[in-house]
Amino acid sequence: MILEAIVTTVDAEGVVNIAPLGPHVDRQLTRFELRPFVGSRTHANLRESGRATIHVTDDCLLLARSAIGWVDPAGLVRSVDDGDHWVLRDACRWFAVRVEKWHDHPQRPRARCIIVAQNRQRDFFGFNRAQYAVVEAAILATRVHLIAAEVLRTQLRQLATLVERTGGDREHEAFQLLEEYIANAPGKLES
Repeated sequence: MILEAIVTTVDAEGVVNIAPLGPHVDRQLTRFELRPFVGSRTHANLRESGRATIHVTDDCLLLARSAIGWVDPAGLVRSVDDGDHWVLRDACRWFAVRVEKWHDHPQRPRARCIIVAQNRQRDFFGFNRAQYAVVEAAILATRVHLIAAEVLRTQLRQLATLVERTGGDREHEAFQLLEEYIANAPGKLES
């Protein structure tokens, strides 16, 4: 099963990267497999350090922001072990992992990970329909180069209805960021 999560990794200079990534997990959250895209910061950092922190969060605005660009980690993260793992301060739960084995693939290699530390920081509030819609729109934004313009338009219209009906300020802001990003992708949503 895929868990929609936010992952933090660190580069050789100690710069923290915050990115959405859906690790493959078991229902008990004891096994994690990360599949970062080759060429992504997450992939480069994981290859170099072999470490990441996987976060369960209900912050769909952070998920949207991290899906479409670099998020400044200042004030959002704290180190849990001298800089090897960085934890989102407002995550519900986190898992610090170390890559145990790589399975190479030209586009999405698989990193089998073991848990080295974990903590529950607060209860998971849950998602309403608008938050689910933001998650789906964020996934579309990360694949905008792979999806036909008409499919993007149709799916965004359907998701927008959910945000309009059930979303609060953060969900509206997150969805608007994603819509603008997708609309400005070269050649995508022009009429």
